[in-house]
Amino acid sequence: MRIFWQSFIDETASRPYMERLSAYLNRIAAADTSVTVAGISPPDRDFGRLSELRCAVLAIDNAIAAEEEGYDVCVIGHFQDPGLYELRSALRIPVIGVGEATLFAAMQLGRQLGLVTLDPVFEVWHREQSERYGISDRVRHIAGLACLPEDFSAAFAGDETARQRMLADFTKCALPLVEQGANVIVPAGVLPGLLIGGERGFKVGHAPVVNCASVGLKAAEMWGALYRIDGIEPCRGRSFTLAPDRAREDFKRLIRHGRNG
Repeated sequence: MRIFWQSFIDETASRPYMERLSAYLNRIAAADTSVTVAGISPPDRDFGRLSELRCAVLAIDNAIAAEEEGYDVCVIGHFQDPGLYELRSALRIPVIGVGEATLFAAMQLGRQLGLVTLDPVFEVWHREQSERYGISDRVRHIAGLACLPEDFSAAFAGDETARQRMLADFTKCALPLVEQGANVIVPAGVLPGLLIGGERGFKVGHAPVVNCASVGLKAAEMWGALYRIDGIEPCRGRSFTLAPDRAREDFKRLIRHGRNG
C-alpha cells in the first residue's frame, strides 16, 4: 500500500521534523506499506484562515496528482483538516484527516477530550471542528502551547535537552485541562504528536495522550485495506458527491495558470 501524507510544513525550514516524521511513519507502517511525506512552501506560517485556505488548495492539487500517480490513500497531515471534505469529494481513493481520525479514536478512550494545540489562535477552529464532526459535547478543554513549528527542530534533530523541555512544556499545558475534567489528551497537531510518539504509555495525570501521527497512519492503512476488500467509499450522494472530470480539470487549470488560464 502506498500512502501520500500531506504536511503543511516546509521541507527545508523544518527539515529535522520532516525527516523524523517520514522515518517514524515508515517504521511503524505495516510491512507492505510505504509512506511519502510531502511539505508545502511557503508553509502554513501565519496561523490564519487565509493561510489555511491557501495550503488546503495546494494540498488538494498535490493529492489529485498523487492519486493519478497510483497512491492508494491520501492523508491530510494537518490537524485542522482544511480542505478535507473537498478532497474527499475529489478522489476515489480513501482520504484521511488526521484531526478527524484522532478525535474519533480518542473518544473510545474517555468521555471528555482535552486538546493541546500549537497556538491559542487555533482554539476557535478546534471548536468549529468539533461542531462539524458532531462531538462538541466531548471537546470541552483546549489550550495552546504558544510555539512555532521551528521550535521543535532541535528536539527532532536529536537534542535530548530540548526534547525533554518540550515534553515538560506539553505536560504543563495539558495538566490544567486534566484538572478541569479532561480524561484524554489529544495533541492537536502532528508536531506535538510526533514529539510524544517516542514516549510509550505517555500520560498527563490519569489521562492517556493520543499520538495523532500514529493514529493517522493506522487509520489510513485501515481504510486503504477496507477499500481493497469491500470497495467502500464515502457517501456519493449529497455528502461527498464525486467531482466530475471537468471540475477536476478546472481546478488543476486554476492552480497551473491562475484566473486567466
